[in-house]
Amino acid sequence: MTSKGLAYALALFVPFALLAGALGSEIIGDLYPCEMCHWQRWPHYAAVPLALIALILRDKRAGTLFLWLAADAIFISGAIGVFHAGVEYGFWEGITGCATMDAGSGDFMADIMATPIISCDQPQWTLFGISLAGFNAIISIGTAIGIAWLIRKTNR
Repeated sequence: MTSKGLAYALALFVPFALLAGALGSEIIGDLYPCEMCHWQRWPHYAAVPLALIALILRDKRAGTLFLWLAADAIFISGAIGVFHAGVEYGFWEGITGCATMDAGSGDFMADIMATPIISCDQPQWTLFGISLAGFNAIISIGTAIGIAWLIRKTNR
């Protein structure tokens, strides 16, 4: 696989895998996302179609542009992850209204009562002292830097 081919693969696979992991942690692990957890997902939701477009246009200049846009979206998710992890570790204050509510059954009050209140400043899961937001930051920023390096390496 070429350097640029690897960049395309990373831009598509990593956000897809992180989104699958996030959704899997909800379904399998009973971990409920807070508001900032959702914020971290939005750029990944954008990165996947951007990477697909880049892959389709890979032999054209526009393919490289979309690859850069996918890398930017992945980096933005990582930056939000840094902010969220900083809130979790108490480095700075987060937002005040940090709770989530599912669309639910249609009975508004029952949905409110059944919705777990998830605070953005309390990590639900850690490994080696790193929260899910921290892992997203590390993986996303590392991937975005790797994609940028691979693109620049190819364009030399």
